[in-house]
Amino acid sequence: MRCDRCLKPAVTFIRYNGSHLCSEHFIDYYEKRVKKEIKKQVGKLPQEGVVAVAVSGGKDSLVAMKILADLLRPRRKVKLHAITIDEGIEGYRPKSIGLAARYAKWWGVDHHVVSFKESVGCSLDEIVRTKDEDVSECGYCGVLRRMLMNSKARELGAAMIATGHNLDDVSQSILMNFVSGDIEKLSRLGPHTDVKEGLIPRIMPLRTVTEKENVIYALLNGIELHEQECPYTVNAHRQEFRSIVETLESRTPGTRHSIVKSYDVLKPLLLEKYGGTKINRCERCGEPTSAKVCKSCLLVDKLKRK
Repeated sequence: MRCDRCLKPAVTFIRYNGSHLCSEHFIDYYEKRVKKEIKKQVGKLPQEGVVAVAVSGGKDSLVAMKILADLLRPRRKVKLHAITIDEGIEGYRPKSIGLAARYAKWWGVDHHVVSFKESVGCSLDEIVRTKDEDVSECGYCGVLRRMLMNSKARELGAAMIATGHNLDDVSQSILMNFVSGDIEKLSRLGPHTDVKEGLIPRIMPLRTVTEKENVIYALLNGIELHEQECPYTVNAHRQEFRSIVETLESRTPGTRHSIVKSYDVLKPLLLEKYGGTKINRCERCGEPTSAKVCKSCLLVDKLKRK
């Protein structure tokens, strides 16, 4: 199998566009698409100030950190900060935190770790042992993680938070919200172009590249992969939609792109209907919320009553 551009040995076949690429041309292809997506989302990256990147230590977030570190390195007035949320998952999170710290130091990025235990008083492992059945592990984790990420990024003065969500993640999220009928939540999916007080906008540099492409890019750049999955994902509703999207993509290459493109056409209409929701400050913690008390505080209250 030879590269379509130079006839060197190809490292991959990109099924949705029918191209074979060698390592050099794959990296070029990948980075051009990521830069194009960043430009589409934010125009240009800032010339000064602070940019935050959410780094779990998995391949996607490490690749996102590397890309941003490379792009922002010439801009001496811009500081890139990596934020890792330590949920407190024994046997899983410690290794990924180590990877995040190692690569942040290697690429000259300030690294911050925010833990569930220190911030809300209990680890995810402890939450799982005491929680009610009506809220899943991922339900607690997602709400608390987003709150802590936003709070830390705001503390750092970040203009935006970059996440490592890839094409697979985004297409699954869109489909999940369509199927559940949660159209208002669908309108809030990132990337965010509007700025609301207290909420740091999120960008998704890897939004149009696949999970497989992220793996290849990471390997070609010598990034160690943390292959262990979170032990709680076995119960996650998302797993069903991962399987559905993979099946659709295998039968019709390009399905993931089509789902995201369709959503992008609909999003302005969704924002027109749901984008005017007033943002308040939580009476308990001061975080942004559309209610009097934010969801994080309500979940913590549930735990305290156990």
